[in-house]
Amino acid sequence: MTARALSRPQGWSLWQRHLAALTALSAAILLLFRHDVADMAGIWWASSTFTHCLLMVPMIGWLVAQRAPLLKPLTPAFWWLALAWMAGAGVVWLVGEAAGVGLFRQLGLVLMLQGAVAVTLGAKLARALLFPLAYALLLVPFGEELVPLLQTLTAHISVVLLHLSGLSAEMEGVFITTRAGFFEVAEACSGVNFLIAMLAYAVFAAHLCFRSWTRRILFVALALATTIIANALRAYGTMVAAEIWGVEAAGGIDHVFYGWIFFGLVILAVMLVARRWFDRPANDAAVDVGGLDGLPRLAGPAKAVLPAALAIPLLFAVWGALAGARTAPLPSTMAVAAPSGWTLAAPQGIAWAPRFDGADQRLVRHFADARGRHVTVAVGGYERQAEGREVAAFGQGAVDPDGPWAWSASLPAIDGAKTERLLHRGPVLRDAATWYVVDGHATGSARAAKFAGLKARLFGGDPRALSLIVSSEEGEGGARAIADFVAASGGAQLMADRALKLR
Repeated sequence: MTARALSRPQGWSLWQRHLAALTALSAAILLLFRHDVADMAGIWWASSTFTHCLLMVPMIGWLVAQRAPLLKPLTPAFWWLALAWMAGAGVVWLVGEAAGVGLFRQLGLVLMLQGAVAVTLGAKLARALLFPLAYALLLVPFGEELVPLLQTLTAHISVVLLHLSGLSAEMEGVFITTRAGFFEVAEACSGVNFLIAMLAYAVFAAHLCFRSWTRRILFVALALATTIIANALRAYGTMVAAEIWGVEAAGGIDHVFYGWIFFGLVILAVMLVARRWFDRPANDAAVDVGGLDGLPRLAGPAKAVLPAALAIPLLFAVWGALAGARTAPLPSTMAVAAPSGWTLAAPQGIAWAPRFDGADQRLVRHFADARGRHVTVAVGGYERQAEGREVAAFGQGAVDPDGPWAWSASLPAIDGAKTERLLHRGPVLRDAATWYVVDGHATGSARAAKFAGLKARLFGGDPRALSLIVSSEEGEGGARAIADFVAASGGAQLMADRALKLR
């Protein structure tokens, strides 16, 4: 009796020391990367796509609380090997900082916090907390890159369903014309917000309801596939309703039904279908702690492990700050010359303007040739790239999400450019070719531009960047006029060199 009474306070004292170390190390990481914390929390609060993350935070807390009684008998330890985890997380963060990719910075932050748990509690306790730690990765805002794919997929499925129903429909990119009117499968109608929320829900439910990994994976895949199909059915139903009651009435029904009823029924249907295959009892232990007692290998003293754990995020924060401070001036005037056969002209057609947030210089010129074709050349120049001032970022470039032009479809590349078709209500079509100029090299690949920016910032390249866009309405030459203008100019690389006055 006496031995037990004496041993318990000693055990609790050990846990208190390790939990205090975890709290202090986590607080230091959150303070060092407070801008990324604020950005991520702001996205959760402001974006309907990621509002579910606000609920996920207490869900993760509940998962940990479930395991707490089972973890008390285990022995926490300071774990040397987890420093490699934190260093890897720091590399991910630095890549995001140098390339201007918020997704990687926020992922690196979450990975560092996971590493703090492993450093201060040890390998065996990290293993016991593996699902809550892994589930925290879904706090990172990701998935908006899927919007164009989901828009296109929804449009195709909707048109197929309309044709199967005997209704006429024509599709131009993400725009559908029926007898009832002209419909756009807009970004908000892509279903990406519910798809991402369904992923978070399905992973959580799969963990609680299934033991078999095969069943867990199949359940998550079924839930995501059902969400995509359901969103297409919702779009199809809206267009059918427009045929019956008119476009305005169908729009009102769509918002109420989509937001409050339809996808609630989707979740219910998925759970009811999967229920018969649930194989995890409701009273099953949250985690199996068998074999997790004792100290892990490579355990060390707090006075050695904790300073090293703090030094790693501090090192990467300083490195990121130094790399991000580099800048170089742009030419006082960026030049876009009229090539042979083309002359400066007045704007024609419906007004179009690209979006260059944070650009240090902007230039728009209009040109025409003897055949009456018109092109518009737009250049956005940046002395350095950073968050909110990037050449390759969601919502930047040829399509301004707040403007009257909408993305319609991808087109074959022109001189390696990202080439796409835009649509204005009317409908009026406009083609646009975009090049990203980073470290002096022009590319149409956003991924290549991000990688070039990463190399330039980390290893001393040219920090300047340009977004170069050549566009033309379809009725004024379209893609063919763009290709001819770029060829007459000597290619996109030469145009970029002239704008930066490298030649």
